[in-house]
Amino acid sequence: MVAPIAESSNGLLCFTNCLLPQEDGSLVEKDLWIDEHRGVILDAQRTFYLRKQRPHRVVDLGGNILSPGFIDIQINGGFGFDFSVYEGDQQYRDGLKRVAEKIVETGVTAIVPTIITQEKSLYAKILRLLRPWSPPNAAHLLGWHVEGPFLHMTKRGAHSPPLIIPASEGYKTFEDIYQLENLTDTEDWLMRDDAGQETVGARIITAAPEIEGVMEAIPEVSKRGICFNIGHSICSTDTATAAIQNGARCITHLFNAMPQLHHRDPSIIGLLGSSPYVAAELANLPRFTSKTKSKTESCTPMKAGFPGPYASEAFDDIRTPPQTPKRREYHSLGRSNLSGVISSPSTMPTTPSESVCSGQSERMPFSPFERPFYELIVDGVHSHPNSVRLAYSAHPEGCILITDAMKILDPHLKDGTYEWRDGRRFYKDGDRLYLEGTTTLAGSVVTMDKCVRNFSRFTGCSLGEAIKCATLNPAKCLGIEDKKGSLRAGAHADLVVLDRHGEVLSTWVMGKMVWERN
Repeated sequence: MVAPIAESSNGLLCFTNCLLPQEDGSLVEKDLWIDEHRGVILDAQRTFYLRKQRPHRVVDLGGNILSPGFIDIQINGGFGFDFSVYEGDQQYRDGLKRVAEKIVETGVTAIVPTIITQEKSLYAKILRLLRPWSPPNAAHLLGWHVEGPFLHMTKRGAHSPPLIIPASEGYKTFEDIYQLENLTDTEDWLMRDDAGQETVGARIITAAPEIEGVMEAIPEVSKRGICFNIGHSICSTDTATAAIQNGARCITHLFNAMPQLHHRDPSIIGLLGSSPYVAAELANLPRFTSKTKSKTESCTPMKAGFPGPYASEAFDDIRTPPQTPKRREYHSLGRSNLSGVISSPSTMPTTPSESVCSGQSERMPFSPFERPFYELIVDGVHSHPNSVRLAYSAHPEGCILITDAMKILDPHLKDGTYEWRDGRRFYKDGDRLYLEGTTTLAGSVVTMDKCVRNFSRFTGCSLGEAIKCATLNPAKCLGIEDKKGSLRAGAHADLVVLDRHGEVLSTWVMGKMVWERN
């Protein structure tokens, strides 16, 4: 219900009788004021008490949820358009506009178009068209996310093998592939209010840190305000940890295109369980004894090969986890001559605790370790519900929901076979999407609003906590939470109205309603 309460429009709109998601995941009954003219969220108290202004319109939401608009940072296309296919500038722009206009039906108000590994000549053509853009009455296009070509061959997924390459010259190879003009030297482009077509669109780069030259390039990528994602990789826990220390910020579609969790080398997935204090490699751990040790105890380290008190049948299996390279192989890469780059966390201390050996006390320094964000495709296909819950329980603050949706994303599309690219075709079966004639998953067709509902059901978390994983968390990962993904004063009034079950009722972009359920 909308009720005007003033004669002349001052552009102020008040949403009332609604639940607002808070940044801690709770839902609070509270009004929200926005400025329709500027398209921003207002501090209601300051506007009313200091500016002495009342809203021109009041929108009664009937007790429903008013959330920040969803942000999808990994989406390959939708509504018949594939972000990785270039057939001319105008056709590409038209395709972008179509996706941005239609995706608001799913509650999404901002996307990061994602392209998979391409021929080198296509990067120059596509990336210049993927600069930030806000078509009228449509979702914002925030820039680009590139997966590849610096991926591990065994975890390439649907990426073309002949196009996968190493970064032989480190960051210089990144510049050569993506083109220097599509990258940036500073972070001042990040969500500027005056961002236009001349603004660089580099947002996210996914690569495998164990590939030649990639670890060396991570600090350069990170300092330019670009989010480096670990993905399509078989790297060990040590290598993944070193990548985070060098500036990597997120994990691309957790559980998919990476080694399975193994108890002695949990690989990339193991980052979710990392201590704030970087774990040292077992072989290099100093020997500690308790301050209250018995007089008969010794500080002498055990000899190599001595079974010790830990010997049991639990250790009687293969030394190298499945799909993980042998220790000698990945350490030879990590310890190559990378000046100023952390190649392995093995020399880092464990905790800032004191220890005693031979009667002497010494305080160990420590290096705080910040766990990365991680993406989850919550369609019930790419990851089992139990896996989703396990990840969220380990690191709730880092969880980001993505769709990884393909060109046939459309909530109204029926099951069947559809054209993809290069003569290949998809087979859609509900939320499952396979390469025709195979059991290979080829992205998804799940919508973001369904991901939110699934996530709440799979994990048992509240709807407010699930909403946070599709709004605030992706915004934080990109460093844009003051403008997107939050209800902070001054943020863009990109909003979605949900019923108590998480179904989308209406979507608003920059303070204007762009879609409403009939």
